[in-house]
Amino acid sequence: MSWGDSFRVNLTNAIFAGLAVLSLVLALWQWWVTLRFPLHRRVVKSSFAPDITLLKPVKGCDETTADSLQSWFDQSHTGPVQILFGVHSAADPACKIISDLIQKNPARDAQLVICGESLGANGKVSTLIQLERLAKYELILVSDADVRVPRDLLANIVAFLVPSDGEKAIVPSRDQTKKEIGLVSCFYRLANPTTLAMRCEAVAVNADFWSQVLQAASLGPLNFALGAAVLIRRKALAEIGGFSSLANYLADDYQLGHRLVEKGHRLALCPVVVECWNAPMKWHDVWEHQLRWARTIRVCQPLPYFFSILSNATIWPLLWLVASLVLSVSLCSSLAAVACLLIRIGLAQNLQRRFTPEKDLVSPFWLVPVKDLLQVALWLAAFLGNRVEWRGQRMKLRCDGTMTEQK
Repeated sequence: MSWGDSFRVNLTNAIFAGLAVLSLVLALWQWWVTLRFPLHRRVVKSSFAPDITLLKPVKGCDETTADSLQSWFDQSHTGPVQILFGVHSAADPACKIISDLIQKNPARDAQLVICGESLGANGKVSTLIQLERLAKYELILVSDADVRVPRDLLANIVAFLVPSDGEKAIVPSRDQTKKEIGLVSCFYRLANPTTLAMRCEAVAVNADFWSQVLQAASLGPLNFALGAAVLIRRKALAEIGGFSSLANYLADDYQLGHRLVEKGHRLALCPVVVECWNAPMKWHDVWEHQLRWARTIRVCQPLPYFFSILSNATIWPLLWLVASLVLSVSLCSSLAAVACLLIRIGLAQNLQRRFTPEKDLVSPFWLVPVKDLLQVALWLAAFLGNRVEWRGQRMKLRCDGTMTEQK
């Protein structure tokens, strides 16, 4: 082999080695910041029990819907709680479930509201706009229909509005001089991965997503919300124009948090994890779900999303391994690539076990690289189109994050 050929071989190997090591460093960073976060920590005792209005947009139902909605009636919060369930049509099958739950829990201030107006491309936000008109209280909690919560969720999430109770659980921020906390989000986990496709998605949700959020928060104040369960001050919501200002945006949770930060409010992360319960999904369903997520993030944060491929701790070690074998580089190079891949798998399994203590919810180790390779395909697809499927409709996503129905 000539000197030039040897140089090209070593350079190629060095490039792939560098990318693999970089992806591993980013994975280790994500894992490290999770160790600092007080995951699952509860408020021991608090007398703070403010009035809360829960806005619950619902569309359709499955076998998990009744139990998920019932969990909100079972809250141990001692203060007044108003629960407003919003559906677009009285013909929605969820109406029967909601009506039965209201009758079953007569002591609760709960109401089924038919939100027949179409006030924007985002059907969920359209429902929220109509529910907001009926809200009694200053604190508003918004939660998706498929979210199931522990009995002490409300008691823990409101604690962030009392500085002496909540500040300890907030991810460290570089800037603590801003206004009061305006919004509190909760992490969420995929609680019933009943199919192989859902177990693959569970790696993305239960291992990677929460660690990536904490990684972002370690760089500076959080500037987006997580939509599964969000508590917001009504006066802060009014500052950004209410839910009406989000009526045409796909990522309403991102926009909600981002706009509050622009107004000077701080965002907090509650360490109590809520659960998302879904009907069984096949590979096509998971692909469409993840593609919508990918294209949404790409529109909201185009540059960070473009460079996010560098954090894929499977594709780069695999490419390094292939390059080492094809180029006949030293055995040490191949072994190092395999070691990077094994560390990635180990970190993902550890993150899952800490996030979802139930052993049966931890996806098999071999699904970690499968998920990462699927993520590469999703990353490419995110830049190759602007169509998303959401709430049973095909929507066209614009560059500014708004959407229109695709005919």
